[in-house]
Amino acid sequence: MDIKSTFAAQNYAKARPATEPEPSQGGASGLAGQIATDFTATLRNAEATAEAALVGKADPHALVEALAQSQLAVETAVTVRDKVVEAYQEILRMPV
Repeated sequence: MDIKSTFAAQNYAKARPATEPEPSQGGASGLAGQIATDFTATLRNAEATAEAALVGKADPHALVEALAQSQLAVETAVTVRDKVVEAYQEILRMPV
């Protein structure tokens, strides 16, 4: 066995199949999970700021900012949901 075939065998063993995702990347599910985590954190931050404002521990400006961020997050989530539903309905209308 010569050196070239040994290197080829080693590289072949190290190569991943094309159907497997790279371990460093989360793929679509990892991205969706990160988006959901960010969305939840935004809403929790707005709730905490609102509770602090009710007892007088938060600045009214911080409350308005937190509420605006949560409103933007909810509107974005609703828009994405509508686009997903629209795409699903379009797929259902495709001829087989």
